[in-house]
Amino acid sequence: MELRRKRAYDNAAADDGFRVLVDRLWPRGVSKERAAIDLWAKDVAPSTELRREWHAAGADFETCAEHYRAELAGPGAEALGLLVDELRRHPVVTLVYAVSDTGHNHAVVLEGVLRELID
Repeated sequence: MELRRKRAYDNAAADDGFRVLVDRLWPRGVSKERAAIDLWAKDVAPSTELRREWHAAGADFETCAEHYRAELAGPGAEALGLLVDELRRHPVVTLVYAVSDTGHNHAVVLEGVLRELID
C-alpha cells in the first residue's frame, strides 16, 4: 500500500486513492464535495487538549509527537487498529489534514505509526 499526505486545502486528485481526513475538526471553508473524503478518522486525531498544545506558540514538535504517539497507544489504540484494517484494503491512501505546516504536524506522526503497523 502506498501512503501519502495532503492538505485539505489542496485539490483532491484521482490518484489520491482512498482519502482519509485525520483531523478532529472539519477544515474551515472546505466543502464536503471539494474535500472528497472517503473516511473521517477523527478518533485517531490528537485529543482537543493535545491539539491546543500543538498549536500553542513555541510548541515543541518532538514533545507533541511523543504525546500523540502515547494517545495512539493508549485510548486511541482500538480506533487505530480499526483504521489499519480499513487502510489495508486500499492500494493508495492519502491522509488529509488542515494545518499549514506540512512537515511538522500530527499527520506526519500518524503516517509513521501507520507505516510501522502496516509493514
